[in-house]
Amino acid sequence: MISPNPVGRPAWLTAALQVGLPAVTLVLMLAVIFWIRPSAMSYFGFTLLFKLATPLVFAALAQMLIIMLGDIDLSNGAFVGLTTCITALYLDAAPLFAIILFLVTIALYAGIGLLIHLRQLPSIIVTLGMSFIWLGTAIIILPSPGGSAPAWLAGFMNWRPPFIPLPILLAVVAAAVGHLVITRSSYGAVLRGAGANPRSIERAGWSTTRIRVLVYGAAGVLACLAGVTLTGLTTSGDPNVAPAYTLLGVGAVILGGGSFNGGIVSPVGTVIGALTLSLAGSLLSFLQVPPTWQIGAQGGILFLVLAGRVLLSEKK
Repeated sequence: MISPNPVGRPAWLTAALQVGLPAVTLVLMLAVIFWIRPSAMSYFGFTLLFKLATPLVFAALAQMLIIMLGDIDLSNGAFVGLTTCITALYLDAAPLFAIILFLVTIALYAGIGLLIHLRQLPSIIVTLGMSFIWLGTAIIILPSPGGSAPAWLAGFMNWRPPFIPLPILLAVVAAAVGHLVITRSSYGAVLRGAGANPRSIERAGWSTTRIRVLVYGAAGVLACLAGVTLTGLTTSGDPNVAPAYTLLGVGAVILGGGSFNGGIVSPVGTVIGALTLSLAGSLLSFLQVPPTWQIGAQGGILFLVLAGRVLLSEKK
């Protein structure tokens, strides 16, 4: 795999290029949309364009934490679907029971990280198996789409704060918190080191077991937030509402400068990548691309951006 930091290039410049590429792509996509439909360049237009981006941002950040450890999570989308079912069925009628279920699922998520670490199992196999468990559990409690979002949750997801649309505001806050915790803090360096060079972290006196449990648990929290916010937008639960989040989350992480090697991730880049991928569908609709071609076209956009990143990485 191509080195993320070519010899002779400062680390800050590499990071700027990795984050800058998806940012430029996002700006170009917005420019095309505004050229086709100038009325979209407004507060209401931005709200509509990025309305469904918030759950994907949280799901992508959850995937980022797992990739930071050098693993990959194929159960991400199914877990988000389960969370929507719990939210729609219980958060309004029995909030305490819903919170208990959230805590149990998050604990199970952390337990997956512990199992993978202690038994040295491939994360791709374990999480693939868990995806069927999450999906099966969701279907058991909610066989078909239904339930309803609490009024306060639906109201919050439709809230219009002054100046900045809510989806953009939540994305900025998520990126800022992720940057401070993962990129700027000393403990964030330890977490990234656990994925890049776990032996060195252990020699420094840190427990990689504890780190993995913590990181998987944090990923579970973010995936829960993705499910809760998605329920607030759709106002119902659905076991099959978010299967695409798994690969879209992976795409957002890699698009935003992450690496499967472990230890190399960018919360800001991941959020921008998630916004870019969420906007791709709207762009293709404005370009009047037939729905049957849109999935392939989205893959083409992702491929072109990643190809550009590889070309930038090769340059000294």
